Amino acid sequence: MQTIENKKIQELGIPNRWCLHSYYTLCPYAPDGSGRLLIAGADLDKDKAEVFVLDSNGAILNRFGNIPTSPSFWHTGLWQSWSRDGQQIYFQSGSQQKPQSTRIHLQTGKHVVIDGDIEGMPPLGEPALSCSHGMLYAAGYGSNRYQPERAPIPFQNRTKHGISQLSFEHPEHNKLKLSTQQILDQHPQRERILQADEAIKERLGSHEGLTLMTYCVRWNRAGDRLLFFFGNHCVVSERNEPKITSIFTANRDLEDLQLAVDLSFERRGVHWGWQADNKHLIGYGPSPDDPNKLCLAEVLYDGTGYRKISDHQSGGHPSTSPRNSDLIVTDECTPSGGNVVFISKQTGEIIERIALPKFIGDVEPAGRNPQRICHHPVFNHDGTRVLSNTLPNRYSSLVEIEPPL
Repeated sequence: MQTIENKKIQELGIPNRWCLHSYYTLCPYAPDGSGRLLIAGADLDKDKAEVFVLDSNGAILNRFGNIPTSPSFWHTGLWQSWSRDGQQIYFQSGSQQKPQSTRIHLQTGKHVVIDGDIEGMPPLGEPALSCSHGMLYAAGYGSNRYQPERAPIPFQNRTKHGISQLSFEHPEHNKLKLSTQQILDQHPQRERILQADEAIKERLGSHEGLTLMTYCVRWNRAGDRLLFFFGNHCVVSERNEPKITSIFTANRDLEDLQLAVDLSFERRGVHWGWQADNKHLIGYGPSPDDPNKLCLAEVLYDGTGYRKISDHQSGGHPSTSPRNSDLIVTDECTPSGGNVVFISKQTGEIIERIALPKFIGDVEPAGRNPQRICHHPVFNHDGTRVLSNTLPNRYSSLVEIEPPL
């Protein structure tokens, strides 16, 4: 296995715009097979962002928005995503404290704006199910600063935040559907979490507690199940909170709640998402051989069958090919940049590495900012392409890569 410096199909970007696709769990390619691509781009001089629809050669077909950038933009854009039929697009259009989401019909231009966050639309269409993205950043994600006053809903009001239902057709029906408190009440480690919660109250005051939230709703490709995270993701170290990270799965109606992976307290792990078979999750978790070591692992959606796939332990963003069930793509950091990595699920061995720049300067800057980017490699719908973000100069762009198998 060798690292390949320039194995690319084509580079895609927009002159004088800092461009990226949304997230590795959300396919940016149109679901109708047209080859169209949905990305976001920012004018660095004006700190304003847009969404762009590109054709398969990178030409601009549509562009919308004039939205102020925020720290989250440099990580996930505007969470731009497609409708089920590819005729409409959705994206975040408010702020982290006052979130709004927009739907636009590409042919008619009809706009609908509602209150609330989206983290990508379900493959089967509306309604969306989403958490409050701003709470992650208020807790310290991306900045390592605890700013509870910036949370859209106070952290300790656990009955008021969680997973909300969002409809653009009937916004009067939008509501909180599963609260953080309801999840805590059903958690298998509820008593241990509550003990840790009381310890925080004793130390920081009765108005305080663990910075618990619900975040990162992610859909399988079939659209019949979702996963979400529960815990205190990236809370600043000076609060001295024990780590709580649990990944639950549920059906589209938020029923049949299953704890798939629990990485709370001393357990390590990150970046869990769905495999292309719609049943298994893949991510980085404790090695069964040595729980102190990280490995690439998988588990069934109900929490059974946890196993190590590979010793690869970058903590990157893994997913499996919808074309070849043996092929995994993930990413990793290097001192000079980073790689997109292809791994065999059967053997756990690395098949190929493709080097791509991911930050400006000699050392990767901390936080979420335009000086760095996450590769977030993602397969297209038929597994014939992988799209990755890259930062070759001041302006980030995207690269299409041909998978090795």
